[in-house]
Amino acid sequence: MDSNKKYWKGLEELNKTPEFVELNKNEFAEPIPIEDVLTGGGLGGRTPRRDFLKALGFGVGAVTLAACQKVPVHKSIPYLIKPEDVVPGVPNYYTSTYEGNAILVKTREGRPIKIEGNPNDLLSKGGVSAQAQASVLDLYDVNRLKNPLKDGADLSWNGVDEFVKAELAAIKASGKAIRIITSTISSPSSLAVIADFVTQFPTTKHINYDAVSYTGIIQANQNSFGKAVLPHYNFDKADVIVSFGADFLGTWISPEEFTRQYVQNRNSKSLQNKKMSRHIQFETGMSLTGSNADVRIPIKPSEEGPALIALYNAVSGSTLPGTKKLSNSNAEKAIAIVSKELIAAKGKALVVAGSNDVATQVLVNAINSLLGSYGTTIDLENPSYQYAGNDAEFVEFVNELNRGEVGAVFFLNANPVYDYFKSQDVVNGLKKTRLKVSFSNFSDETASLCNVIAPASYYLESWGDNNALEGYYTIQQPAINPVYDTREAEHSFLVWSDNATKDYYSYVKNNWDKNLLAKGGLSGQSGWESLLQTGFVKVADKPAGSYTFSRDLNAVAQTILDHSTALTTDGGKFEVQLYQSVAMRDGKRANNPWLQELPDPVSKVTWDNYAAMSPSDMKKLGYQGGDVIKVDANGYSVTLPVLSQPGQTQGTISVAVGYGRTKVGPVGINVGKNAFPFFSLRNGTFQTSAVAVLTSTGENSPLAQTQTHHSIEGRNSIIKEATFTEYLKNPAAGSGKEGGDHKDYNENSLFWQKYDHPQYNWVMAIDLNACTGCGACVVACNAENNVPVVGKDEVRRRREMHWIRIDRYYSFNDNGETSVTKETEIAKLEDLDHVKVVYQPMLCQHCEHAPCETVCPVLATVHSSEGLNHMAYNRCVGTRYCANNCPYKVRRFNWFNYWNDSRFDNYLNNEHTQLVLNPDVTTRFRGVMEKCSMCIQRIQAGKLKAKIEKRSLKDGDIKMACQQTCSANAIVFGNSNDPDSEVSKALRSERTYYVLEELNVQPGVGYQTKIRNISELEA
Repeated sequence: MDSNKKYWKGLEELNKTPEFVELNKNEFAEPIPIEDVLTGGGLGGRTPRRDFLKALGFGVGAVTLAACQKVPVHKSIPYLIKPEDVVPGVPNYYTSTYEGNAILVKTREGRPIKIEGNPNDLLSKGGVSAQAQASVLDLYDVNRLKNPLKDGADLSWNGVDEFVKAELAAIKASGKAIRIITSTISSPSSLAVIADFVTQFPTTKHINYDAVSYTGIIQANQNSFGKAVLPHYNFDKADVIVSFGADFLGTWISPEEFTRQYVQNRNSKSLQNKKMSRHIQFETGMSLTGSNADVRIPIKPSEEGPALIALYNAVSGSTLPGTKKLSNSNAEKAIAIVSKELIAAKGKALVVAGSNDVATQVLVNAINSLLGSYGTTIDLENPSYQYAGNDAEFVEFVNELNRGEVGAVFFLNANPVYDYFKSQDVVNGLKKTRLKVSFSNFSDETASLCNVIAPASYYLESWGDNNALEGYYTIQQPAINPVYDTREAEHSFLVWSDNATKDYYSYVKNNWDKNLLAKGGLSGQSGWESLLQTGFVKVADKPAGSYTFSRDLNAVAQTILDHSTALTTDGGKFEVQLYQSVAMRDGKRANNPWLQELPDPVSKVTWDNYAAMSPSDMKKLGYQGGDVIKVDANGYSVTLPVLSQPGQTQGTISVAVGYGRTKVGPVGINVGKNAFPFFSLRNGTFQTSAVAVLTSTGENSPLAQTQTHHSIEGRNSIIKEATFTEYLKNPAAGSGKEGGDHKDYNENSLFWQKYDHPQYNWVMAIDLNACTGCGACVVACNAENNVPVVGKDEVRRRREMHWIRIDRYYSFNDNGETSVTKETEIAKLEDLDHVKVVYQPMLCQHCEHAPCETVCPVLATVHSSEGLNHMAYNRCVGTRYCANNCPYKVRRFNWFNYWNDSRFDNYLNNEHTQLVLNPDVTTRFRGVMEKCSMCIQRIQAGKLKAKIEKRSLKDGDIKMACQQTCSANAIVFGNSNDPDSEVSKALRSERTYYVLEELNVQPGVGYQTKIRNISELEA
């Protein structure tokens, strides 16, 4: 590809706006405020005695006691380590499960401090999402309920039990309905407990309610094949993938699993085998999946249905009634080409759609049936149980409430007063209900309207299990005793229904003894203990079945076209697309500061949601970034700042749900605005698109965006890419070594001595073709290295502290000039609808010729004999010369004592949250420089373990936190002195290049070029 191709991080950098130019005149965001230095201002100095006592007071005592108690008698089994082998300073690992993924919980002296993926997990093979990584922090949330409440007042568990049992008896006698409302439960033991409760109270019905629903897919499979299931998709078996709005790498169904599958046909190993899948994405807003696609076609929500009809016609060779020529010429052209590619890949093709509309999903089923996808890329025999929500059942429940037919309702991990689009109907109905019980950890929007809150123990404190996929069962065991006076919701159901088994641990164990252990070839106490060590059992997959699609599609097509007509806008209205952000998802973890501060992969916005709009529409309407607009749709209005987003379809806006919580802890309260009320009900399912009127409010609310905080001034040697066709001709294509005359920058230098690395030379390789930009590595680094959260205001001041960042670069499809001039403004605005995206993890490069080392006046940053750039915090006096001299801008100046400064109380500084700190890593104080250490503590631990075992260190013994959490296996770390190590093999790849290697700083992190599988679609 053209080596002169330009890359840019944001429109301000592309356009060289005055604000951007001014901010980038200086290396640093701003000087230390002199008034804070003179007055102390909470910036540092001694920790106040009040805060010191606070840190050692009741809060720490509560968690310490929970960690050290000898109860429960039924002990958890650490991963490959006996429970009694708890040694101070040595971690224990417990198997558990997070949303069906097998995980390991790392504990230190009884405190869970880190979530790791179980390397044998069937879904992600050791990868863990940002949400899972951040979940450990919620354990220490001081805002969790400490005990049960009745009518807002504290009550003992005995008091709660007496009250609820008396109420249930009265309701049973009255014959009124009892309803249990939960988000999807895929735990066999939990479902068994609920079934026992239903037996005791026959008017009970369990309703699965998911704020973001997949009912459309489940019902479509019932209509198409008589199987009401969510399929198990196999992206690794697909040579051609076509997605219509399904963000399967970000938020759709099982993104960690799908990421692992997806990259198997696109990573270094696949490329070496001369194979690479094709991925075409049709979507409205720029999603994580769309930004990774080989080809991305912007379409409006109203155009999705007609585009699918056109695809069906092209694949089937027939024409459905009502078919019209697409108004979107790009989509029309793409459909014609994509249909040929799908037919050519028959049996190895996959079409998916993110729509929750039943008719749309039926049509997708018809297309996949024609392509022979069932039994190969789509598995209906071994379905997913990750989502089982039934929209129609929940709507009927709300109607029952308002008719006064419900005597009791229980809410478990469900908060419809916040996330149901007609929440006032729920509020009104609850007023007519006698007994209302919530198991929430917080007095949230729904729980606050209940007369009983029976807070459930957190998953890290609880026994349980999960069955995310047919035949795959994971076990959940507590890594700590309950910090507060809480108990499992299942325990409460057992007590209230007078079950013969009174405690949930015994119930889970009995259920496994009778039903599940045998599935893994286990039995008895020894089988139970073996289960707790391995974390799961797997039953052989059921053989693939054959399915014939015979449904009449005429009515289906008409339903789709009617829906498209209803969404089509005129008179200046905009189509609204609602989506989940990768960090916040449905908003259940809104009080988690690690997630709030995780930059959105595409927009790089933190601490907010917004209305994403195409640059062309922004120009037409005269909007500037951050301008606040009023969005009116579906009888609901909300004000949101607007964001100019390249790739956004013209005539549309995209808004993330999961924000705007009004009853949650201080971190998430009133962060962003609630977009769930924009949902609607159509043909029995919740719809995520609407027609809106936009009105300017005249206000401006700047967003906290990180995308151009670390500009590297347009240098072209940062991103390297090539097409798959070019790669097949020359594996070195795009790397700068195509001609075989690549300059060797490893010559000696007058400024740096040559370092000897006699035993270890720690280096890293990052495959840009595998990295999807999801950001899980950022949160993993936060957890492992005690990286502080700074809050929205500090992010806006360019002071975020992340040690690893994911740089997102845009480029135009062509190789022309990328700066927008007055003469080409309109053309370039159109080009912005079709930008390409590349993600690049950027961290300290641990350069051999490290420019930071030569300018430090106090030798705070020095080179080790193992090839690492070390930081001696006690020496650092905060000159920031090193940051000024770093070409990668990967050093972070610690402006405040974030972990103890009272101004950050809402984020980190409370008596519990600090207990998540990794004791192997020093917490940094104000005024010092910090950056990636290559998890030096992990390196030392690995070497020590090998020494104790009297063996040599093996490749793979040491994994970085960022590496370990990556489902895509995009990051490889190891010893380059070992020629057989994975990292040595990766760095010998023809695709390897080093960022800014022309500066001769000799970085220790190598990257593999980005390869795109493009075809005539780009012609």
